Amino acid sequence: MLMVRFSNLELLRMLRENARTPFLRIAKQLGVTETAVRKRVRRLEEEGIIVRYTVEVDFKKLGYEVHAFIGIDTKPETLIDTIKSLKGLEEVVSLYSTSGDHMLIAECLFKSSSDLVKFIDKLNSMNGVTRVCPAIVVEKIK
Repeated sequence: MLMVRFSNLELLRMLRENARTPFLRIAKQLGVTETAVRKRVRRLEEEGIIVRYTVEVDFKKLGYEVHAFIGIDTKPETLIDTIKSLKGLEEVVSLYSTSGDHMLIAECLFKSSSDLVKFIDKLNSMNGVTRVCPAIVVEKIK
């Protein structure tokens, strides 16, 4: 039996660019059969490497003018409560626990810069929050 050799990373890159790309088109680009691609994707799903499929949204077209990543630091004893609070806020699209400059990074969307300012005030008033550092996305490059 012939082993089909192609890179998981190449396949994953193609799916990340467009998860709805037909397997036949992917197979042609990789120089393999559609069956090989289908089996590899199924295996990556079963192994938990592919966790879910999603869409990329142009939030400006939905009226969200400000896209920001906000670094948040808390007192260690309030970290879990802060995470629970942030998970419940509609402005928070994604929330990450990080090492480095901040304990948490929140990806947030706002209709206006004044909404961002109000949100920062809300964060600063949360129990245990010690530092809030927003970075506004000017342009997505990749």
